[in-house]
Amino acid sequence: KSSRHYGEFKVALGGENINLKTLRELCFNGIPFEGGIRALCWKILLNYLPLDQTLWESFLKKQREVYSQFLKEMIIQPGIAKANLGLSREDVTMEDHPLNPNPDSRWNTYFKDNEILLQIDKDVRRLYPDMAFFQRPTEYPCQLILDPQNDYETLRRRVEQTTLKAQTVNRNRSGVTNKINRVSSPNSGMNEIVGPIYYTFATDPNSEWKEHAEADTFFCFTNLMSENRDNFIKSLDDSQCGITYKMESVYSMLKDKDLELYLKLEEQNIKPQYFTFRWLTLLLSQEFLLPDVIRIWDTLFSDQDRFHFLILVCCAMLILIRDSLLAGDFTVNMRLLQDYPISDVHTILTKAKELQDNS
Repeated sequence: KSSRHYGEFKVALGGENINLKTLRELCFNGIPFEGGIRALCWKILLNYLPLDQTLWESFLKKQREVYSQFLKEMIIQPGIAKANLGLSREDVTMEDHPLNPNPDSRWNTYFKDNEILLQIDKDVRRLYPDMAFFQRPTEYPCQLILDPQNDYETLRRRVEQTTLKAQTVNRNRSGVTNKINRVSSPNSGMNEIVGPIYYTFATDPNSEWKEHAEADTFFCFTNLMSENRDNFIKSLDDSQCGITYKMESVYSMLKDKDLELYLKLEEQNIKPQYFTFRWLTLLLSQEFLLPDVIRIWDTLFSDQDRFHFLILVCCAMLILIRDSLLAGDFTVNMRLLQDYPISDVHTILTKAKELQDNS
């Protein structure tokens, strides 16, 4: 089956103009990893690559230039400026110095950025700590950043310095925790979504694609998040697109599909936000092992209304453990939902598809 499946993908991706509908139907049932097919399909499904293959070469060249321009503006130029300032000590003036409380102070911005950097550093270290891939250096490090000609402060060095400073501050005022260590991150969750995309692109057997995994991940992630951003924006919360609405849709769908189970959860006062917040905002990336997350994402990305399909998947996950939930009390059930017991994602996707067909 697998080789026939692979052949169907080769055909679907072979024409000059890709038929998106056909490709979506194929991807819905899982995408083969061989030959870099999954990485390629994700780039199409996430609206990164155009459907006309003759445009790919020039398009990718342009996007990768745009990405290196971003790096120059966001990381390298501020880093060079900081290194130059640091040398001349002109950065500490009567008007602007590290203790300047003025929010417009350049120093203030620098420290704020440092807090975010530290949080990113922590998040990155926490991402799949038991997977070798995420612990070893990349085969294609960013040459721009490693260029020895650039005598500037890299992000890595900034993180190391800031961490050192934070530790000294902590020791000096024993008993008073330093603010830097408990900065609450607006970005938590981003790394869990970037991780599987980057992993998929950076393990692409085709080295020409693999080399640019970072840039391609950036654009695909941006596209996905611009669709998903309503989940992260507080002000949209009560509107039809906010996360509250999505969490409640899981329950309203459950009520429709399995009234008994719905009433049981209601009776135990198990609110959807207790567990569906994480399921929905992180696209289930925390509930399953990475290969299974990637398999779920094949289907999610291929569905035209991917966030609606995600709600079907959440609903399927509840119905599949209905017997345990109906038998359990609040504590047992919360544990089941926080640490979901079924690891076979095929069963879950089949159930979600069945719910979709019956709606």
